[in-house]
Amino acid sequence: MSKKTPISTTRQDIIKYLLMFACVCVIVVSLPKGRKFKYEFDKGKSWMHEQLVAPFDFAIEKASTEIEQEKREITNQLAPFYELNTEVEKNSLVVFRNEFYNLWLAKYGSVDKSTYKKNVLFGENLLLSIYNKGVISIVNDNSEKQDLIYVVRNNEARSTSINTLYNYKLAVNQLHASLLNASTEIDTMVLSPALQQALTENIIYNEELNEKILKEKLSNISEYRGMVRSGEVIVDRGRMVDQQIYNVLESLKNEYDRRLGILGNKYIVSLGQGILVGLILILLMVFLSMFRKDIYSDIRKMFIILLIVTFMLVVLSWALRMNLPSLYFIPYCIVPIIIRVIFDTRLALYIHLLVVIVAGFFVPNGYEFIFLQITAGMVAINSIKNLLKRSQFLLSALLIYATYVVGYIGISIIHEGSFLNIDWSHLVWFLVSVILSLIAYPLIYAFEKLFGITTEVTLMEFTNINNPLLRELSYKAPGTFQHSLQVANLAEAAIFEIGGNALLVRAGALYHDIGKMETPQFFIENQQQGTNPHDELPYEESAKIIIRHVYAGIETATRNQLPKDIIDFIRTHHGNTRVDYFYQSFLKNYPEASINENIFRYPGPIPFSKEQAVLMLADSVEAASRSLKQHDAKTISEIVEKVIDYKINQKQLINSDISIKEVHRIKQLFKEMLMSIYHVRIEY
Repeated sequence: MSKKTPISTTRQDIIKYLLMFACVCVIVVSLPKGRKFKYEFDKGKSWMHEQLVAPFDFAIEKASTEIEQEKREITNQLAPFYELNTEVEKNSLVVFRNEFYNLWLAKYGSVDKSTYKKNVLFGENLLLSIYNKGVISIVNDNSEKQDLIYVVRNNEARSTSINTLYNYKLAVNQLHASLLNASTEIDTMVLSPALQQALTENIIYNEELNEKILKEKLSNISEYRGMVRSGEVIVDRGRMVDQQIYNVLESLKNEYDRRLGILGNKYIVSLGQGILVGLILILLMVFLSMFRKDIYSDIRKMFIILLIVTFMLVVLSWALRMNLPSLYFIPYCIVPIIIRVIFDTRLALYIHLLVVIVAGFFVPNGYEFIFLQITAGMVAINSIKNLLKRSQFLLSALLIYATYVVGYIGISIIHEGSFLNIDWSHLVWFLVSVILSLIAYPLIYAFEKLFGITTEVTLMEFTNINNPLLRELSYKAPGTFQHSLQVANLAEAAIFEIGGNALLVRAGALYHDIGKMETPQFFIENQQQGTNPHDELPYEESAKIIIRHVYAGIETATRNQLPKDIIDFIRTHHGNTRVDYFYQSFLKNYPEASINENIFRYPGPIPFSKEQAVLMLADSVEAASRSLKQHDAKTISEIVEKVIDYKINQKQLINSDISIKEVHRIKQLFKEMLMSIYHVRIEY
């Protein structure tokens, strides 16, 4: 791979700095402006700061639970309002007269004015006496629990004991009792059904009035309890923050945010926010430049990281501005999940820590927030450390939720000192956050397609030997397919030994020789015994056909939409070495002829990653081992040493960041594996 010129390096650095500056600006613009209360405190812990004195007068706010309790008490204790309906008496008397008249005629056939009139008068007086006391219609269960109610008469509400009123059943009983004591002139058999038919409730529950009164009472609940005067000591250093002091501190914090958030200079506040966010991004840049130079030098990957960080902090800023009931619904674990799958574990943890630290400075209860998000992020990273199946995504979500729940319960117990006061509604917000975190997986796919990034999920799909391209290779060039499998095993074991992306090197090994499908019979592993088409070709033509498999492999891989990272293995697995067999044969047979050596040389580039270097060595060693006439410990050791030393002498590994110590470990591993493959007995 060609080295970058100083001009191109400088241009890339400028682009990186501009990207970082743009991210800082976007984040700062989105963050809410206002000075922040500088003290952190928790209920049940000691006040670790200096003595706190009230900087101004402020009211002590009641806790939301206390206000809710007051609302419940008012609702339960408020005496219900009823209304006296005077029309009921009039209508009831009319009904009684008509019903009594019909019953009297049915019994006697005619009306005896004197007796009839006495009965009617007795019945009317009896009804009026009951209505004067009142017959209540109870439709509210709360009324039965109240001894006192209000009865509205002529727009005037008067308190009345519910025990002084009749309900319908008691009123009927009173009618019957009065009829039993009536004189003999009174026909109770006619009066009783007529009176019962006419009787109805005249004190009616007024639902509209009750709702209006309750609403007024609830609106009059004060949100404050007492005042703290300027200069008054709120809490001394070392004192335990009990419930009372906690309420005062919360009230001061809220008042501080209201007053100083408005009075503070928003430009100076923005400067402070810019310094904090800029510092975090600078630390990220330093980390990448020191430990992940491959990412630091790749503008695409840098852009992905900055985009993810910026997006998450902008979402947080939006939530802060909207004053949402909880900030825990935001899926913070999206950041470590995406970074882990696209890049690696260490970078995912580092970026997650930086994002959470920045967010913790602006959210309420920063320490609690940071603790929950860091632990959940660590679980997210560890749960997909070795991504082998997509079901791990669901398992990861369950583990993240369990971490949130356990962490929140532990913090709540410390704060409240009891299970009874835990606000369980937060568990719903945690569940929403975890569900939203699953968006990370379609986002990973989107990043792959938009930026040409290859993740472990994609590599898993391509390392499946049932992949159509690999099946085609096994049909058209079975010998090459078996060679690729052996190379994949060697390379994967070697990269495990020295450290690297084993899944990537396996994928590269499986596809590195797919170009041989174009002319499989020209490669020895696919030839039948006694048949070699190179015997009839000039050496230059044979070399051209052999070298052609690299170009053909790149074309086939591109046509089948293989990721660029896999195509790079096809390009680099021979580096720019010579096809020595045909080159040396040409020199031997035509010693006097002049020849352009580049005709016999692969196009390159040489490997530019540790994984590509390991594949080159595994490919060469496996191919060379097949040519041995005798497989024993000595011949295998010699061929491994010879092949790898040749690659080093040809400077094929100078761009791959692989050390001499790692090369030595690879040699030992290849020897052991080849002896096992060829069933070589080790002599003791």
